[in-house]
Amino acid sequence: MADEQKNPNKDRSDSGPPSGGKGPQAPPPMKFSRGLMSWVLILSMLILLFVVLQGGQRGEPIKSWQEFAQLIAPEKGIIKDNLVIIESNRLVATVKAGELPFPQSTKATVITCKIDAQSREWYIERLDKMGVLTAADTGISIWYQLLTPLIPFILFIAIIWFFIARSMRSAGGGPGGMLGSFGKSRHRISSKDTVNVTFNDVAGVDEAKEEVNEIVEFLKNPSKFQRLGGRIPRGVLLVGPPGCGKTLLAKAIAGEADVPFFSISGSDFVEMFVGVGASRVRDLFKQAKENSPCIIFLDEIDAVGRRRGGGFTTGGHDEREQTLNAILVEMDGFEAHHQIIVIAATNRSDVLDPALTRPGRFDRQVHVPLPDILGRRQILEVHARGIKLSPKVNLEVIARGTPMFSGADLAALINEAAILGTMSNKDLVDLADLEEARDKIRFGRARKSRKIEEQERIATAYHEGGHAVVQALLEDADPVHKVTIIPRGQALGATFSLPEKDRYGFGMKYLLATMRVLCGGRIAEQRKTSDVSSGAAMDIQMATQYARHMILEWGMSDKLGFINYAGNDNREVFIPEKEYSDDTARIIDEEIKRLIDEAYREAERMIGEHWDKVIAVAEALLKYETLTGDDVDRIMQGQVLDKPTVSELLQQETARSEEPKPAPAAPGHELGDEPTGGILPSPA
Repeated sequence: MADEQKNPNKDRSDSGPPSGGKGPQAPPPMKFSRGLMSWVLILSMLILLFVVLQGGQRGEPIKSWQEFAQLIAPEKGIIKDNLVIIESNRLVATVKAGELPFPQSTKATVITCKIDAQSREWYIERLDKMGVLTAADTGISIWYQLLTPLIPFILFIAIIWFFIARSMRSAGGGPGGMLGSFGKSRHRISSKDTVNVTFNDVAGVDEAKEEVNEIVEFLKNPSKFQRLGGRIPRGVLLVGPPGCGKTLLAKAIAGEADVPFFSISGSDFVEMFVGVGASRVRDLFKQAKENSPCIIFLDEIDAVGRRRGGGFTTGGHDEREQTLNAILVEMDGFEAHHQIIVIAATNRSDVLDPALTRPGRFDRQVHVPLPDILGRRQILEVHARGIKLSPKVNLEVIARGTPMFSGADLAALINEAAILGTMSNKDLVDLADLEEARDKIRFGRARKSRKIEEQERIATAYHEGGHAVVQALLEDADPVHKVTIIPRGQALGATFSLPEKDRYGFGMKYLLATMRVLCGGRIAEQRKTSDVSSGAAMDIQMATQYARHMILEWGMSDKLGFINYAGNDNREVFIPEKEYSDDTARIIDEEIKRLIDEAYREAERMIGEHWDKVIAVAEALLKYETLTGDDVDRIMQGQVLDKPTVSELLQQETARSEEPKPAPAAPGHELGDEPTGGILPSPA
């Protein structure tokens, strides 16, 4: 800070005048505004002169007094109010609209007749004898006639003067000139009083917290790093899927370091005016230097930081590229004494411009991935601090049943569970609320009141029974957790699996087993009903995705080998990328179809060999509507389920509701909702 005060002109980024109007750079905007005001004043004087000249020549001149007298004769009745105004050198009368000698006129016409100033009294006498009313000119009427048409121009000039004055005032506070507030940055400043987020509020990203902890140490004690000559990174790029806590991590850095936090989105830089984005960038960095040490957080940086030179532009200059260039130049203008850290967040780091990620700018990338099972449990604990949880709730079970959930998903899960518990008039949030909230977030709300035809209900039961039996028979597939024919979201039924561990890669055995499970539903449904329906649309889509990824990206084809045919998706062109021949495309199609056909034939064989088990599971679904994984295992072993049916549970609920003091029932318990797990993960 001391160095910055001694050398105020050292930064290249201070291209605009200081906010206080002081310093050697303040006069240029004032000169620009004065020149503009001079032109406005000249234009106003010309307009005023034109109106005055036009006002002086108003009226139709009559050549002689005799002709004027004939026109104003009272018996003709063409003069408005039978009135003639006597001025110093002329007589003025107003002819009614459409009267002679102006029959085509749609409005009143003024006629004039020149007179000698010395004979003014003679004309007054003649007019009195004719019976014409007269009025002497007081000097007000001519100005009234002149100023009346000037009122719109005066208002127009006043509005221009107002905007020019605003631009002159804003010129001392930042770049923008005539644009006024358009050139100012639209960032939000969070101070110590408003930023109350610390690293204790961020869970599930321990490695990322350790990496950004260096930034906190630098902002707290910069001399610690300068002792050995080290330099802290100027920019940190947070990369990760949406909802993983990138913005929260940036706020935690500001909260831990106790410094101002400038937050702005990448889309806030871009406007309809050319150059506004670059102007806002300069204004943002200028204010940041005045509040050093501080943190600048650019959310969704890919909105302005995309790779330059690609795609189609509508002109010679792209507004987005100008904004990106301004960001690059401003980051180059940082010095060690500025103590400004720029943090950016994106989920598309592959499309960023290489100049943005080179050393000296965003030279450090911190990955914020989806949390693992331990991280999910920690995140659930953080969000459950303000929730009244039942002592019987084990968040480890919820964490295990939420694979591929982001931090935002887990926060929504806790909130939805609290809402469900509140609507059920419970004193505490229990495990049933948490798991119902999980299913609602992932698959949609259960539509238990939806009436389904019996034939469609049977088809759905055998469809889900086929999935469950094939999945239970395959060792490489995830274990069955729950099967239900209760509609949820767009699906009439669902088979839930519960992965035994977090999966960061996909083995070929697992993929082939999963594709067989996906095919089992259509096969069982077709065998029972002798018909096919659209219920397998999602199964077909997922199986096709698996096969395409296996062939195009993961090299799981003997014919195509260890080659990637998927290409890159970071090009900003509208022409699809295809870097292989038509013969290769034909082989790719054949290999994708081969994988799916093999999975279908294998699933068909398994369904045929264990059709009695499919029937048992389907009949149990028709009776109970929901089966747990343990129920499916018992049915596969030939055991008989001993549990109340749906109708018996409904009767129990009805009996409890008729009691004087009914006890609140857990939502969904009457239909046998048990803990659910995540659906088959998609590698897409």
